Amino acid sequence: MCIRTVMTYASPVFAHAAQKHYIDYRDLELPTISKYMKDASKRFFDIAGSHPNALLRAAVDYQPPHPTHLIRRPRNVLTDPPDALTAAVESLMTSTTRMTDLE
Repeated sequence: MCIRTVMTYASPVFAHAAQKHYIDYRDLELPTISKYMKDASKRFFDIAGSHPNALLRAAVDYQPPHPTHLIRRPRNVLTDPPDALTAAVESLMTSTTRMTDLE
């Protein structure tokens, strides 16, 4: 009997049996879970391309966002010159600190 982890349902983890399963997969020349999931997703998207449902067909053309899309702050913000408001606040803060240093 071939035991395969059911990734598509709940992804149960059998850490105590992982070594034995690895030996079984290697000896029986069964595909690994990652290979199985890649093949299953490829089959799904091949079928979805010709499906009558427009939402499934749209899933085939999905393009993921650029990897830097989720960066919260652009990297050039730290090197940009300060705007007028920031410059005015900084000048007031430095003049205030100079006044307190004189006292």
